[in-house]
Amino acid sequence: MNDELKYLSRQTAVGALSRRKFLGRAGALGVSAAAANTMLSSAVHAAGPQKGGTLRIGLQGGSTTDSMDPALAANTTAVNLIRMWGEPLVELTDDGGIQGKVAESFEASADATAWTFTVRKGITFSNGQEVTAADVAATIERHSGEDTKSGALGLLRDIKDVRVDGRNVIISLNTGNADLPYLMSDYHLIIQPNGGKDAPDAAIGTGPYIMKEIDMGVRFVAEKNPNYWGDLGHAETIELLVINDNTARVAALQSGQVDIIDRVPPRTAGLVARAPGITVASTAGPGHYVFIAHTNTAPFDNQDLMMALKYGINRQEMVDKILFGYGTVGNDSPINASYPMYSEMEQREYDPEKAAAYFKKSGHSGPILLRTSDNSFPGAPDAAALFQQSLKAAGIELEIKREPNDGYWSEVWNNKPFCTSYWGGRPTQDQMFTTAYLSTADWNDTRFSNEKFDQMLLAARAELDTGKRKQMYADMGEILRNQSGLICPMFNDFVDAYNDRVGGWVEGVAGFSLMHGYAAQRMWVTG
Repeated sequence: MNDELKYLSRQTAVGALSRRKFLGRAGALGVSAAAANTMLSSAVHAAGPQKGGTLRIGLQGGSTTDSMDPALAANTTAVNLIRMWGEPLVELTDDGGIQGKVAESFEASADATAWTFTVRKGITFSNGQEVTAADVAATIERHSGEDTKSGALGLLRDIKDVRVDGRNVIISLNTGNADLPYLMSDYHLIIQPNGGKDAPDAAIGTGPYIMKEIDMGVRFVAEKNPNYWGDLGHAETIELLVINDNTARVAALQSGQVDIIDRVPPRTAGLVARAPGITVASTAGPGHYVFIAHTNTAPFDNQDLMMALKYGINRQEMVDKILFGYGTVGNDSPINASYPMYSEMEQREYDPEKAAAYFKKSGHSGPILLRTSDNSFPGAPDAAALFQQSLKAAGIELEIKREPNDGYWSEVWNNKPFCTSYWGGRPTQDQMFTTAYLSTADWNDTRFSNEKFDQMLLAARAELDTGKRKQMYADMGEILRNQSGLICPMFNDFVDAYNDRVGGWVEGVAGFSLMHGYAAQRMWVTG
């Protein structure tokens, strides 16, 4: 590239020249739009974060039945909103480690049965109130109380005692747990005044933004918190729109209505990536698209029937036709190679003859009802239709009921006995198993209950020998694969996209989609 174009790209990156004028000049110099955008993107990153402006984001998953109470957060929209106004004690680093947020430091006793978290000095809530260790203790108490509806309840079951000593919060456990800081990074465990006991949905936290407009399932506006302690939050204003329809969400990005979107449909991701000024970012991770059955409800309490369903699904076909290469084949386990102590299991293959034999052995007759919605995962109704066809070859009739997008996470998921769903995964096996498969977990959406599994999970937390611990997780994975109500045909890549009006995207961030839900805070408006 000639020196003039390099100079112009730097001027555009710092806001001295409009993007339109830069692209026009690049075209006059014979540079393709793709090459010019690549050059400009590099200049934007080199220039560093710019402050101010309005960053607009379009998300899938929100509904009018959602709540601002972090305890009840159950979809991508809720997670991204929480990240704006609130923070947990600790959070993941980009490479999957742990860093302090509300806590400035943390340390464990020698046997990991006691953990001390020190609250960051001088940090305040968005209402100006200073954060105390008592607020942290109250947060843990609220989410672990017997009457709580928190999605983090299962993570906190092993806590024996929480006490305060100055700025320190000491958490005592019944058994040692080297992974406790990872559990405390759970997005439900946002530190709130008095733990949120007084006003759980007030959206008052220690995050970089203050909520100004809230229209559940529709639109949210947040403005920069002038007293935020950290370095997140470059835009002055963030506008978040709930756009559940895949086509409409992509169109909103292409038209400039929004700058960032999640869940680009894999079917059209390649086409979207070729659009001028649009970047599609695909990140592999622990997210998985699933069919979940309540094993305490007929006919799914019949293990032979469940095995019929598991052998009756064509996993490779779903990866090919639903994910279009943006993912990998699943194996009826929530754990894949992105986890630190992953062990391979023999791959379960589509086998209609085995499915038919198990179905006959189950004694069940008549159709099986599956509920689905686009809101459960991208392409879920199409995946359900593929499942229906693969089961048909085994003589099993699957009836599909398409549910409304709005209210799916409150009315269908974790309520109806057989439905499509997704999990974003968790940083460690312990957290994934504890959140969704411990028999006492509030988010045990397959109603899986296995005493041996529970005992092994608790024992693994206290096991300091990595080799032994890895084997214990492998054994638990086999139990889940064969005895739970989880049918996991595929692990999905997170496929997000953003336009050239924003900069700051970081590739390969561990965790959930949209840079673990922090894209709105870490990216900036460039023009």
